[in-house]
Amino acid sequence: MTASTNRETMGFQTEVKQLLQLMIHSLYSNREIFLRELVSNASDACDKLRFEALHNDAMFENDSELQISLSFDKDARTLTISDNGIGMNRDEVINNLGTIAKSGTREFFSKLSGDQQKDAGLIGQFGVGFYSAFIVADKVVVTTRRAGEATDQGVCWESDGGGEFDIEMVEKATRGTTIELHLREDQDDLLSGHKIRSIIRKYSDHIVQPIVMKKEEWKDGAQVITEEDETINQASALWARSKNEISDDEYKAFYKHVGHDYEDPLAWTHARVEGRQEYTQLLYVPARAPFDMWDHKAQHGIKLYVKRVFIMDDAEQLLPSYLRFVRGIVDSNNLPLNVSREILQESKDIKAIREGCTKKVIGLLEDMAANDAEKYTTFWGQFGQVIKEGVGQDFANKDRIAGLLRFASTHTDTSDETVSLADYIGRMKEGQDKIYFITADSFNAAKNSPHLEVFRKKGIEVLLLSARVDEWVVGSLTEFKEKSLVSVAKGGLDLGALEDEAEKEAQAKQADEHKELTEKIEASLTGRVKEVRITHRLTDSPACLVADEDDMSGNMARMLKAAGQKIPETMPILEINPQHPVVIRLRAESQHFDDWAAVLFDQALLAEGGQLDDPAGFVKRINHLMLEMRAS
Repeated sequence: MTASTNRETMGFQTEVKQLLQLMIHSLYSNREIFLRELVSNASDACDKLRFEALHNDAMFENDSELQISLSFDKDARTLTISDNGIGMNRDEVINNLGTIAKSGTREFFSKLSGDQQKDAGLIGQFGVGFYSAFIVADKVVVTTRRAGEATDQGVCWESDGGGEFDIEMVEKATRGTTIELHLREDQDDLLSGHKIRSIIRKYSDHIVQPIVMKKEEWKDGAQVITEEDETINQASALWARSKNEISDDEYKAFYKHVGHDYEDPLAWTHARVEGRQEYTQLLYVPARAPFDMWDHKAQHGIKLYVKRVFIMDDAEQLLPSYLRFVRGIVDSNNLPLNVSREILQESKDIKAIREGCTKKVIGLLEDMAANDAEKYTTFWGQFGQVIKEGVGQDFANKDRIAGLLRFASTHTDTSDETVSLADYIGRMKEGQDKIYFITADSFNAAKNSPHLEVFRKKGIEVLLLSARVDEWVVGSLTEFKEKSLVSVAKGGLDLGALEDEAEKEAQAKQADEHKELTEKIEASLTGRVKEVRITHRLTDSPACLVADEDDMSGNMARMLKAAGQKIPETMPILEINPQHPVVIRLRAESQHFDDWAAVLFDQALLAEGGQLDDPAGFVKRINHLMLEMRAS
């Protein structure tokens, strides 16, 4: 390699500076991860070259034996990692090593807490493992040339981990990337073949490409490095091996490579499928949600291989979006090696693989829910809101997905403890044939809703739904195990066999006795209510608002309005409690009837989380009525 005279100094992106500081000062106890990350990147570079060479064999430059090399120099105190993969050109070096060109970068940094273990996990998920080199090195030199480009198009990148890096064009005879780490003074143990081998076998034994080092011999008590290369990893596709041959530690190590995660996975499934479609699947459920799980621009998916040849990252066609947190690989024997994303979208084979992978992951989650409640609670806390999307997306598996759902309920009255729909059915009261729920914009709003009063009085459990996605869940899931899901805030309340005939007769009598009052309130609130009627839901509150059976809920309407969407204009039904002192007062009121009726409506609107059209008018009425009551 011959240096040129075009050296240029550039500044790191602000986020890179932050990340480097974190790497250098906060993650020292996890220092071995640097080698795992650099070897993983080298493996990815080899995979990408093999894929590009499918369309252009000249990319191999007459050298199709892909490998990763490690070497160290005790005198120079350097550790070097080299690969003959795809390499990088100048622009790619600047973009990959000087900036973090990812959506959600700001959100990522906002989540870094200074907690070493937690932050390490986030960094792994963010996919910026190269910078972990600065945990052990005070200077890093990267020399690279992209496959297929001229030998004078090599690039040399150098930095001490401060605020800047140097870059220049150089001669490089071979394609690929070499990373030379100038080790810090306290990293002497890394200048040992024994130590390097132990790290590789611990973290990177699964890497498909051979990882080679010069052999070591001992003569007269001294270490001698031979010229013969030794492969220090198994260099075989882990997923192609029999499950009986793979230890849990090997599965976990492979997950950290394929999932770019620092934590162990929560669970995994490994299977070979035979028949019309032949493929192997090794799929993992992470222990922690990725920082960009809700970023729709982010790429999510699993790696696709064909006959053990890497084809693409983030093959989102292999799993539905509600399983976008799953990591792993699929290796197919049926697909063509030159398969593209466009072909994947139309392939019947891919559709079958997608269905098979989906069922396998659902089965894994069902087993976890049935046999390891603590682990499933962890899973639900991280990914529950994503799984809920599947109820509306995946009709074929809707019932199985519904069985995985968990909700807060009045059984515990806490947001921390959740129940399944099967749990709910198991606690149903004799004669109950419906699953009751309420939706609101917060747990407290749901828990304290006046719509629950009669249900609490009768000891009937109600699901408390406060996540945004819950409105779409109950819109798609109308029944479970032949039990209808019914909102306690929509339509006429029918408790069926949970009410006796005496109660029903009393309700009909009350409605008749107060018909004049309900008609008068309805007239007073013309344009604001569809109907006013006597309630069967309330025991303590004076009034509540109810959506008509075929109208969207008030909570859903507010959500759509907040999102700027146009919705059809509907009016709620006002139900009043004839036993409440406010309603009794209203019945006898003549002079300020309209004010009392308006306040009754506004209070009911506020109680369900709505916003007043005229807050000042509401306050004015309240003050006026308070003064009148004081005077009387």
